[in-house]
Amino acid sequence: MKQLILKKGKEESLSRRHPWVFSGAIAKLPDGLEEGEWVEVVSAGGETLGRGHYQIGSIAVRMLTFGDEPADDALYAGRLEAAFRLRQALGLVRPNNDCFRLVHGEGDFLPGLVVDIYGDTAVMQAHSPGMHLNREAIADALVSLPEAKIRNVYYKSETTLPFMARLDPQNGYLIGRYDGSIAVENGLKFSIDWLKGQKTGFFLDQRDNRRLLQQYAEGREVLNMFCYTGGFSVYALRGGAKRVVSVDSSSKAISLTQANVELNFPECDRHMAEATDAFKYLGAMPKGEFDLIVLDPPAFAKHKSALRNGLQGYRRLNAVAFEKVRPGGIIFTFSCSQVVSREQFRLAVFSAALQSGRKVRILHQLTQPADHPVDISHPEGEYLKGLVLYVE
Repeated sequence: MKQLILKKGKEESLSRRHPWVFSGAIAKLPDGLEEGEWVEVVSAGGETLGRGHYQIGSIAVRMLTFGDEPADDALYAGRLEAAFRLRQALGLVRPNNDCFRLVHGEGDFLPGLVVDIYGDTAVMQAHSPGMHLNREAIADALVSLPEAKIRNVYYKSETTLPFMARLDPQNGYLIGRYDGSIAVENGLKFSIDWLKGQKTGFFLDQRDNRRLLQQYAEGREVLNMFCYTGGFSVYALRGGAKRVVSVDSSSKAISLTQANVELNFPECDRHMAEATDAFKYLGAMPKGEFDLIVLDPPAFAKHKSALRNGLQGYRRLNAVAFEKVRPGGIIFTFSCSQVVSREQFRLAVFSAALQSGRKVRILHQLTQPADHPVDISHPEGEYLKGLVLYVE
């Protein structure tokens, strides 16, 4: 294994077990080092700090081991089994729930890898060249997991790998084949489109927040903005909502929402869906039409350069919702932008409340669920922020 030497004094973050080595910390790259290759990271004084996958870019190495811990294909099987045992301990593997996140990158000590489970299918995404090059070994480890009952592994990384890597990844089955896409979450059925849908096909990170919304839905008129596959809408209907309206700019998303409502509530007359721009819909709707509004937009700021515009977007969106929600209404509002901190998001929502002139109280502060864990040495892994607000 080739050695990568750090500049003097740059080993401090690794001593704290932070899993990233930035390119600016490197004193010398070994000759002939290829993207995705295993590399041993060494301090300026010659101490072995750990091993990881090398890649071109700001994050030069994603660390998988620290100190003298060995690094080989056996590592994947051990980490995957530990991740599955955690999901079992969380109570996510049960007859009325067969979808969950099995691997959340750094949070499961497998940086650059995401694996979501839908029934007997694992959908794998590589976010680093190293994980891409090891995809076959990872797929074999997945189907070999005791008790997991995974038969199919679908690889979906065409849009997640860094463009500089020039790996030309192809989406497709590494093991098995397509044999249905109905998954069960907390007793509700969802049709998952991992072939063409966003991310791995479903936003598993909102599972707990959807269940919380169900508790508030009884007798309310609910507006689900940016609904995608209609998860919040289906939970609201089970919670006894009087009426639910789902809105998304994508007609494909609206079709998925309608299909998921039909799966759980055939011929439901309490639900309608509309494919239109969210800001236009909110702007045009009468004040007081809804007393529960869900705002779960796509990331308004994917990079630090877009942070200012992203925060303005959150302020504008929430200000309109505050203006339109019925007195005594509730707003579930979220940001999934990793570059937006919890404090920045709260300030954007606070500014929107001031702008609206309404009295607003925080009922809940929300985050990602336990199957999206955050490595305590890697706080960047916390990306989902949410607030449940009561509006007088």
